[in-house]
Amino acid sequence: MSAELGHGSPSRRRLGAVIVGVLVLLLGAFGIFLWVGGDPEGGTADATALQDAPTLQELADSATDTPKSDDAAPDFSVRTGDGAAFTLSQHLADDGRPVIMNLWASWCFPCRAEMPAIDAFATAHPEVKVVGVAVQDDPVSAAEFADEIGVAYTIGFDEKDEVNDAYRPLGLPATFYISSDGIVVKRQFGGVTEESLAADVAELFGS
Repeated sequence: MSAELGHGSPSRRRLGAVIVGVLVLLLGAFGIFLWVGGDPEGGTADATALQDAPTLQELADSATDTPKSDDAAPDFSVRTGDGAAFTLSQHLADDGRPVIMNLWASWCFPCRAEMPAIDAFATAHPEVKVVGVAVQDDPVSAAEFADEIGVAYTIGFDEKDEVNDAYRPLGLPATFYISSDGIVVKRQFGGVTEESLAADVAELFGS
């Protein structure tokens, strides 16, 4: 478990997350503009170049310092909704199932939209441990949000900013796929669906 770091206010953390997200979108737009050879005087983009332009996910991957594929997943421990705790290293040692960690916040509308799909996936795939961790959020607001949504998978609260500081999500929601030996094998910025989670698990973990 990492050492406790200084806290910012929830509103300041939310503002920081929004600023980072806007910067990434601007970077994506600028990168695609340069990639396709557009010009400010109305030049026509080449269709082949446009097809080969990097996706926002690829641009995000190159712009963030979050743990990348094949990096060891930073350990963490969070209080869960049932009053217990979830610790990554303890889970891997005692349970051994791979982990899908979804980072969310009560103020994140896409997070609300995807949580029922994550819940359906978690119910259908008990061979994978699904953990949703509220980051950059007020713990009380996050707990009320989790109660309102009513999902069955494990929900944790990043009260010490430990997970946020270790994983540095590039906007929310963000999902990290962690193998049974504690390695990040994929990270997904943006929403997921039940189908996309199932396809990723089949590809990454053979389930």
